[in-house]
Formats: sequence, structure tokens, C-alpha cells
Amino acid sequence: MGEKVVAGTFDLAERNRYRNKLRECLAGLRRLLDEERFDRPKNLMGVEIELNLAGPDGMPRMLNAEVLERIASRDFQTELGMFNLEVNIAPHRLGGRVLDRLAEELRTGLAYAHRKANEVNAGIVMIGILPTLAHHDLVSGNLSDVDRYALLNDQIVAARGEEFVLDIQGIERLTCTSASIAPEAACTSVQLHLQVTPGRFADVWNAAQAVAAAQIAVGANAPFLFGRELWRESRPPLFLQSTDTRPPELQAQGVRPRTWFGERWISDAYELFEENLRYFPALLPLMDEEDPLQVLDDGRVPQLGELVLHNGTVYRWNRPVYGIANGVPHLRVENRVLPAGPTVTDVIANAAFYYGVVRALAEEPRPVWTRLPFEAAASNFDTACREGIEARLRWPRRGRYGGIVEVPAVALVRDELLPLAAAGLDAWGVEPADRDFYLGVIEERCRRRVNGASWQAATYHQALETGLERDAALAATTRRYAELMHAGEPVHTWPVGLPEPAVLS
Repeated sequence: MGEKVVAGTFDLAERNRYRNKLRECLAGLRRLLDEERFDRPKNLMGVEIELNLAGPDGMPRMLNAEVLERIASRDFQTELGMFNLEVNIAPHRLGGRVLDRLAEELRTGLAYAHRKANEVNAGIVMIGILPTLAHHDLVSGNLSDVDRYALLNDQIVAARGEEFVLDIQGIERLTCTSASIAPEAACTSVQLHLQVTPGRFADVWNAAQAVAAAQIAVGANAPFLFGRELWRESRPPLFLQSTDTRPPELQAQGVRPRTWFGERWISDAYELFEENLRYFPALLPLMDEEDPLQVLDDGRVPQLGELVLHNGTVYRWNRPVYGIANGVPHLRVENRVLPAGPTVTDVIANAAFYYGVVRALAEEPRPVWTRLPFEAAASNFDTACREGIEARLRWPRRGRYGGIVEVPAVALVRDELLPLAAAGLDAWGVEPADRDFYLGVIEERCRRRVNGASWQAATYHQALETGLERDAALAATTRRYAELMHAGEPVHTWPVGLPEPAVLS
């Protein structure tokens, strides 16, 4: 969630000073871009995964402080809810056996964290939304004891001025209210970072936006919230509604939400940072002493701390990121589309698909975003979240006649995007063995029409058919999911349903 901050209150003059400081930071970013001060290509990628804590009964455990104390590793950090953790994998250079190395690092780290969680009768569950979360679990009292989260909650609540309304119509309908942003904590995601040069940024971001729907279709893993079966990937509507600073009147006026897909293709990274300032008031107007323009005049590199902090409170599904490493500034595209899980193999397969297809699409001579209306990409994203592996997506037809056609997501991925992803991984220099294994996982999901969401839903319904009540069926599904997740075989191989009870002889 970003840098640590200290809770406090802000007067009107401070907000005005902060707006001016943000403009100075934006001017500093423009100068850095114009002066070509950014890092050269390094083909660097990074992975962050948000995790859940649940007990042997499948129910959430509000114990992240205790678990983190036992893990005692800077690779693991707190997250918004007391039942959340986040694991951060150090940046890797794309190439060679990087996918297998990432998988091994993740398995080792998660196994260690799981053992430490077991010491307090909890365990790690990597899933988009924990099915057993109840409305009473997601209240301000269960936010992590971190000043940043308390301050962010206070500022979003103050900006909205009334309770948040959750109203999601899926297979079933969920309607409820919340006095805090705590429901956001239900959303546990994978963030994939890709460092890019300014000259390549727009092409990579546009490519990531174009394929976001395909990522969700094959990777959906969040069909339940508060005991209701909703969208196959329920994180996006939940995230939007649980952080929505707009009361109904501003929504009716078309004011943009802080969680959004976007509204157009871009030609420059600067456009996204500028939009974030133009459209969204600051939530955390905290200033440091840096004068970014003076720092540039002195020949040094500014931190642009206010811009970075503000950028972190605008929840784009593909977010622009400014950072500094070894005294040199760089830009990253942060892909926030994917849910966590189901297994390490599935996470790395999703990453392989993303990094491969984005590379290939960004280098096409006639890019997809010149042939696909942005509105179609946004509609595809919504459709994929609702329908998951069964979605039908709009996509440009190849060949001399062109045009937009509607195709099953699994056919689009299998027939067009997977070959592009393979070519993209080849361009990164990834070893064929890694390429074929992890893209093969995506191919099998498409062939069998199985992902985490479809498995959860099928297992839950079979549990209901055995006579279990709704809550018991969700708990049993969660326990079975956790068991198979830790076994490690990819989700397309999982048997649907609960295991038969053992018979004592």
C-alpha cells in the first residue's frame, strides 16, 4: 500500500499547499522526461501477492501482527485487514529460467509463512476473496494497526460523507452498507511490475489494458463475498464500491471513481500522472521538505514523494509508477488485474502469460489498440469479471477485412494470445522449458474451461447438494481449496467436490 505515514488532520491551507506541491512534482516529472533522465532498459519484473489468514476451520483469523512477528522477514508486510499479509519478491531480470526461480522462491517463502502462521492456529490462503468472510469481519476495528490505513480510511470516509453502499448483482445479489473502507480488504491480488523506458511506456500500458479482460477470464478466482455468489471475479466491483468517495449525486454527474479502468488509450506516461492530479483530490496531503524543481536545478533526482503518494490512492487496474533505484529514476507499469492464487504454479503461469503477451502486443507493427475501441476493452473487462472462463470478448478480426468480432475468451486466448505470449517470452529470452510449461497451464485451463472461480463454484454447489447449509458449504469449500492450494498442483487438475469421508473399519 505504499510508504508509512503518520496519522493526523489537515486544514484548508495545507490542502491548497499540497495541490501546489503536486503541480511542482508533475512539472519535475515532465522535466525528467524531457531531459531523458530515466533508466535504460533492464527487463526487470517484480511480483507482489496479497494473502489471507484462515484457521483450520476455513474462517478468517485477525492475526497478521502476530504472524508477521513470527515470520520476521522484510519480504512479508502488513496489508489493510488484520487477516491480510503481503509478500514481495525482489525484482528479477526477465530471461532464462526466471519463471522457475520465481516459483521456487514463492514456494519457499509461503511454506515458511504458513508454518509460522500455524503457530497461532492460522494458515496462509492465496485466493481472490476468502469465501468465509462475513460482513461483521470487515469493520474498522479489523483494519491493521497502521497509521496509513487509519488515515486513509478517515479521509475516504470524510470525502464521501456517508456510508458506503455495496450493491453487486451477480448470480445472486449482495446489498449492504459499511461505515469504513474495510470491505476493500477482502480483495487480495497479485501485482505484476514491469520496468519500462518512457519511450515504451505507452505501448506497454495500452497492451496491458487491451489484455486485462483475457487475464481475468483465465485467472478469475473470487466468486463469493459475504456468503453470496456474485461475479466470477468480484474484486473489481467490490474495490470500486468500497473506496468510492462519490455520493450518489456525484456518481449521477459522471464524476470518475478512484477505482477505474480508464477511458482512453495513451501516447505518453505523463498523461496518466497528469490525469490523476486533474481528476482526483488528494486523500493524504502529506508534504516533505523537498523542492523538486530545485533538486533538478542542482543536477540531482527528486523523490517526487507527494506525486508518488497521491498516485497510490488512485486505483487504476494498470497503474503508472515512478521510482528511484540506485539514484536513477525509472517508470513501471503495475498490473493489478489478477486475483491471488490458486497455487504458486497458477500465479507464475498468469505472470508468464501477461509478460509474454504484453511484450508481443507492444511490438506489433499495427497495434491492437489502433483497431480495438477503448470502450470495447473496458466492456471486455467488465464482461470477463462477470463471466470468467465462459466470457465472450470483442476483439479485432485478423486479415484484410478487419472489424470487431465477438469470440469466446478461451478461443481468443488459445488461438491468438497464447502464441503471442510464447513469442513475447522468446523475445525476453525466457527458456523454452519454462515458456512451454507455464503457458501450458493456461492452455489447459482454456481446454478444460476451469479456473479458480469455476472450481470454487462447482465445489460449493456440490457441497450444497450433499445437504450442507450455505455457510457450512462455503467453509468446506475453503478448507478443501486450502488443502489443494498447499498440495501445489495447478487448479485445472483439481477434482471438483469435497473428499469422501474416511470409513473406519
